[in-house]
Amino acid sequence: MSLDIILIVAGTSLIQSILGVGVLLFGTPILLALGNDFIKTITILLPISLTINLFQIVKNYEVIDTVFYKKIITYTIPFVVLFLFVVTTSKINIGLIVGLFLLIIASKDYFLQLNIVSKSLREHESLYLVAMGIIHGATNLGGSLLTAIVHNKKYEKNVTRATVAASYATFAVFQIATLFFSTQPSDISLEENGFYLIIGIIVFILTEATVYTKVNSKRYADFFSLFLFGSGLFLCFKSL
Repeated sequence: MSLDIILIVAGTSLIQSILGVGVLLFGTPILLALGNDFIKTITILLPISLTINLFQIVKNYEVIDTVFYKKIITYTIPFVVLFLFVVTTSKINIGLIVGLFLLIIASKDYFLQLNIVSKSLREHESLYLVAMGIIHGATNLGGSLLTAIVHNKKYEKNVTRATVAASYATFAVFQIATLFFSTQPSDISLEENGFYLIIGIIVFILTEATVYTKVNSKRYADFFSLFLFGSGLFLCFKSL
């Protein structure tokens, strides 16, 4: 077992337990920066991300925005699968573009001019969902764009997290299936992977009881904006 991976899993699981994303968004670039290859990174993180999302879905499945979720299936998933096949050939600095976009979305409520971006999202949602699939398949950064568009819809907190969790879990299922049929398995042991998964589950249970249930919708929305802004800064600095 690796202490640095344990700490990364615990920290990113805390974020995902509250917001529905985080394990892949932050865990992927950090583990890659520490020298882990892409297949090992995905093998560790995908089961954790999927499991936390499933807990969140089971708790609030009745409030999922099914209309939006059907659009995810139609417009996003095919491109997640397609671009995961070509991930190693991607040379575009997508992280910087996504990071700047998140800074704009996170700040839109404080600068009236930025509401133009918000309006554009609503008018061109299908194209946005296609772009999200391409980015997630190629870089694993699609969770940031998912949270941005859901945040833009101004749902109540349970609807926000459940809708994000359902969409993100579907990303993970198709990524796992794609990797299973298209790549060689990672050399990480089943026992080690299971240990990291248990860490993620424990963090979720503790976070659900001590943090999420005690946050009202207004504070949750503020925290969501802060998360988007922090994600934008993280992706910008990582890409420079």
